[in-house]
Amino acid sequence: MALWLDSNSEPQTENEKADLAAIAALKVSTALELKDEGNEYVRKGKKHYKDAIDCYTRAINQKGLGESETSILFANRAHVNLLLGNNRRAFEDAEQAVKLSPTNVKAIYRAAKASFALDMLKEAITYCEQGLELSSDNEDLKKLVKLASGKLAEREKHEAEVSKALRGAKDLLSAFEDRGLKIGKAMFRELTGLKKPDLDKSKILHWPVVLLYPEHRNMFSEDCPPLPWDKENVYTRENIELYYEVGSSVCLSKTRILHYLLEGTPGAGAVSIDEEKDSSNYGSPTGKGPSRWVKVNKKRTLHDILKEPNLVIPGIPVFYIVSKSSAFYNKFKSGKWALPQVPGEDTA
Repeated sequence: MALWLDSNSEPQTENEKADLAAIAALKVSTALELKDEGNEYVRKGKKHYKDAIDCYTRAINQKGLGESETSILFANRAHVNLLLGNNRRAFEDAEQAVKLSPTNVKAIYRAAKASFALDMLKEAITYCEQGLELSSDNEDLKKLVKLASGKLAEREKHEAEVSKALRGAKDLLSAFEDRGLKIGKAMFRELTGLKKPDLDKSKILHWPVVLLYPEHRNMFSEDCPPLPWDKENVYTRENIELYYEVGSSVCLSKTRILHYLLEGTPGAGAVSIDEEKDSSNYGSPTGKGPSRWVKVNKKRTLHDILKEPNLVIPGIPVFYIVSKSSAFYNKFKSGKWALPQVPGEDTA
């Protein structure tokens, strides 16, 4: 009997040939019956989708149909997988269906739809264009290619913005390193917001600066008056001294600096921080003696001051203005005072 023929053997007798023909016909009829049964399960609704997939799978496994009919089986199974949200399986089935029959528009649409669901936008567009060459009036393909093209354009725009922001942050980091600057955790964010240094086309660093008057306990309050409160001329050019703080901050790692510089930009989140690996810092605070305050020579440039080895810049430079004519002066110099709590700032 033909059932016992080796797979590589040819039928020798008329009976064997007749048996093989009968087996092939049986496979075809079985596959078609399973296909119809699967279609009926789809029409019955979601509860029967798995049964439909089982029927299509068994029909495919008969291996009795030609490429065109088998393409329809793969396309049908792709359709049900899409309905179930099995987008990867749907894509694989639709892709196989298109390979078997490149003119199967339904298979092409399902490949495009699965590609879109998997966020494979370029592939989705390619399949849509392939389908529209065969069926230029297909509204489903027209809608999908428009949707995929729009989403791809938005993604490419965002990626360009992220790339630009990341480039800018890395250029700033290089500028810090070239100048030997140390950057610490940003302070007074309620006052400074997202203000950060800027590097111009000539590679010149431009810094926003915070000036604080520690004598005035409400200096962080919205009710704090501007400089016209200085009716007694305490804060004159001759009377004031300028200080920066040391010992309260440590240098951030390169990764954390990049993370800080990208805050508020399209690149926010582009640099992730591993808390364990990134817990160490590449520097440490230094100071001269027990004093937390270093007096600034007012004739020096900001560029020179920021390069001081004991200065860790808290995001952006912060300087404290104290008047020698003030009763607060001696208290400040002795360190017997503390900054008021900034509204909304962590107490760490």
